[in-house]
Order: sequence, then C-alpha cells, then structure tokens
Amino acid sequence: MAAAMAGTLHLGVETRYFETRRRSPRLLRLSSSNITGRVSVSSVARWRSERGRVLSVWCDVGATEEEETAFERGSDGGLTIVMKFGGSSVASAERMKEIVDVILSFPEERPVIVLSAMGKTTNKLLLAGEKAVSCGVSNTCDIDELRFIEDLHLRTVAELGVDVTIISDLLDELEQLLKGIAMMKELTLRTRDYLVSFGECLSTRIFAAYLNKIGVKARQYDAFDIGFITTDDFTNADILEATYPAVVKRLHGDWITDPAIPVVTGFLGKGWKTCAVTTLGRGGSDLTATTIGKALGLREIQVWKDVDGVLTCDPHIYPKAEPVPHLTFDEAAELAYFGAQVLHPQSMRPAREGDIPVRVKNSYNIEAPGTIITNARDMSEAVLTSIVLKSNVTMLDIVSTRMLGQYGFLAKVFSIFEDLGISVDCVATSEELDHVVEELEKIAVVNLLQNRSIISLIGNVQRSSLILEKAFSVLRKNGVNVQMISQGASKENCIDVECELCDDGEVEVPKAVKNFL
Repeated sequence: MAAAMAGTLHLGVETRYFETRRRSPRLLRLSSSNITGRVSVSSVARWRSERGRVLSVWCDVGATEEEETAFERGSDGGLTIVMKFGGSSVASAERMKEIVDVILSFPEERPVIVLSAMGKTTNKLLLAGEKAVSCGVSNTCDIDELRFIEDLHLRTVAELGVDVTIISDLLDELEQLLKGIAMMKELTLRTRDYLVSFGECLSTRIFAAYLNKIGVKARQYDAFDIGFITTDDFTNADILEATYPAVVKRLHGDWITDPAIPVVTGFLGKGWKTCAVTTLGRGGSDLTATTIGKALGLREIQVWKDVDGVLTCDPHIYPKAEPVPHLTFDEAAELAYFGAQVLHPQSMRPAREGDIPVRVKNSYNIEAPGTIITNARDMSEAVLTSIVLKSNVTMLDIVSTRMLGQYGFLAKVFSIFEDLGISVDCVATSEELDHVVEELEKIAVVNLLQNRSIISLIGNVQRSSLILEKAFSVLRKNGVNVQMISQGASKENCIDVECELCDDGEVEVPKAVKNFL
C-alpha cells in the first residue's frame, strides 16, 4: 500500500509481467513478475500489459487533467518537441553550425533532434556496395565513393573541432563491411540496410559531439538501440507497436536521470525476429520523428527542409509559388501521393494518431512561419489549396464490349498489372508497358497514349463545381485538351485532370489555374 498525496486509488491487479505507461510526474513506477492485491498510486491513467492488455483505472483525487496534459506536452521540464533535419541541412560543417543556431533560436524548447545522413552519403554508400560486389577484396579501399565518404566526414570533424575518434571506429567498420561484400560477391537486402545505416550513425555522432563541444549537453542515440522495433522487411520495414513504450522508457528515462538533448538517427530500426538493422523506406527519417513525437506525447513535430513550408505549386514550375499556411493530414497525404514535396503519408500516421501538429519549416529562413499540418482546419473560406503537376504520364485506354453487363472485367484488367508487378500509378519502363499491352490485348482493344500530364487540384470538396468550372475555362483558353477527369472520395477533395500539355503549358497552366482561382 502506498498513500497518495491528495487521496488514494485502489487497484486490484491479478496478472503477470506488467508495467506502467507514465502519464503524470507523480506516477508511482511498478514492475513485478507476480502481484496480487491492492496498489495505491497518486495518479494513473492506464496500465499496459506486456501482452497487450490494457487495464483502465480511475482515481478519486490526485493529479488534475490539466496537470496530466501539461506533463504530456513537456511543460513540467520534460522534452517538448521533435526537430528533424534532412541531409541537405547537415551536408557540411558550415550547415551543421547553422542548424545548431536554428536549435538554439528556440531557447524555450527542449527538443529531440532527428538527423538524416550527410548530403549524398546514402547514395554513395549504395554505389560503394554495388562496386564492392565485383571489384575484389584487395580493391575495396580504392572505391571512389568510400574515399568520398571518408573525406567528407573527416573534413567535417576537423572543421568542427571535435575528436576524430568518435567516427574512426565506424569508418574502419565500414571498410571491413565492403571487404566482406567483395568476398561474398553479393549485396543482400539485409546487408544493404546495414551498409546505409552508417550514414545516419556518422552524422549524429558528429552533431552530438559538436553540441557538447560548444557547451550544449547532448547524447547520441542509434534508433535501433533505443527501441525502434520493426518488421524484417529489409529496405522497407514497418514500425511495430512495441516501439512506443520502448522509446518512452529509454528517452524519457535518460532525460529524467541526466538531461541532455537526444540526437537520434533517422531512417533506422531493428528487425524483431532477426535483430538486424532495418531501414524504414521512403520518408523514413520523417517517420522516425513522428514516432518519437507520438511516443513521448510531445507538443509539436518540426520537419526542417529547404523551402518555406508546403507550397501551392512546384517552385521549379512556377517560381512564385507560395507556402500554404495550414493543411490537414488528409490534404497533405493527397499532395504527397501525387508527387508534392511533403511528408510521406506513412510518416504522418503516428502524428495523426497522436493528434500532434507537424510544422514544415525552412532551415535557410527560420523566420518564415512554415506550414502547420493538423487533423482539422477551418475550410469555410478555402477554395483551392494546391496544384500538383505530374508530367510524362502514359495512359492506357481500354475498350471492350465484355465490360458491358459483365462482372469481373475490371478484376481481370487489374490482375494483369498485379501479375506483372506493376502499380497502375507507377513509373513503368517502355518494356514493361509492352508486356502490359500484350496481355491486355487478349481481352480488349488497347490504345497507348504517351506524353500526357496529370494536373491534381486539391481543394474544398464543397466547392468542387467552382474549381472545375474555372479550371476548365483556364485549360480551354490555353488550348489544353482534357482527356480524362477523376475525383477523390476524401473530405479534402482531389480532382485529377489528365491532358496533353506542350512544354510551355507545364508552366503556364498551373500558373493560370492558380491565379484565376
């Protein structure tokens, strides 16, 4: 029995191997292999069994709901936000210094830092691995990409004035790994993941060492050592639910014991069966950031890029594209799906589930407010949020009388794509398309229409008629022939217009549509 500060909660427990999920700064930590009886704590919101059972409990008095929320959002002195920086943000010693300035410009925050590999390191590692397969063991030291990686990181260490020993063992290990690949003459998916993990492991060690050098206490973490438990799908692993309590236990526990800014490797995990290093696939570092944010219940997740947030249009097509101040997760997912430079939909899932805002900001322009992404926003005044243009699209026009009044026709069509391993909306080679057409012609007449473009209009579902009316007017005035239109079913509407654009149209049409609306 333990007396609470303001009252007593009595909980009857009869289970094995359970632990608490901390929800209050005054939570009594319990961990036992066999407890039967009555336990008193000052405030507990729920207990989580290691077998996945959740026991809900209530307290007579204790921490208020406001106090619980304050703890979860870090206002009691705990960690407050996640700040994720991509490869371009840590591409050199100079950029790392600038990122430190960004972090220190938010003195009221206690951030978790998530980093990608430096610059082009990941691609260089993959090229080095591919060359090692055929170059022979004695020649691995001469691989250009290995020399580039070593020179980049050693130069960065020297310019930052930190001890070279923090990375020397890793560089030696990398060289030995390449020799092993050369000896085996193969680069398996498992080895590939281990190989690319060196990029994040190197960048985070250098960055944490520099923070400590300038008097900002920091601690480096490899994600696969702090509880990022994944499936064993190498190169594209999924994070498992067991990750969340494990991350809380390690990061929050270390912060309480010895506060230091956590610097965590993005993109990486550990397979739950193999215990081997895995990578999280596209948007992996962003997924690391949102997973940590959800696990710790932090106030905000910041993703720092080289643009002023999520833009209304691709700036390479229309340089005057402007940042969108506010998006919902659904809108952001639609944009990402059709090629906009936003967080990958998979990486936004933990933030959506934890109801934690994601803010996209520019590391080159910290004064810009960026784009905030939340579960909901006021759509009453919204018309058109953003435009995404996808060029060089191939359209298959399938005509058959069999589809009239006959079930199963579409299933047959899509089964052909499945059998050939081609996604309907993916980029396919001409050879793959030839195989698709050959199979489809067995059941229908197929017209292959190439060099088409898709204009995706993301806006308010309540105003789709207005969007289409004005968009068609702009397309007609620019001499664009619309060949197909489709509309999404989500609350945040996406209208796809497939058409044939000339080179000038790729610039003028998105510009004209946006200006007209």
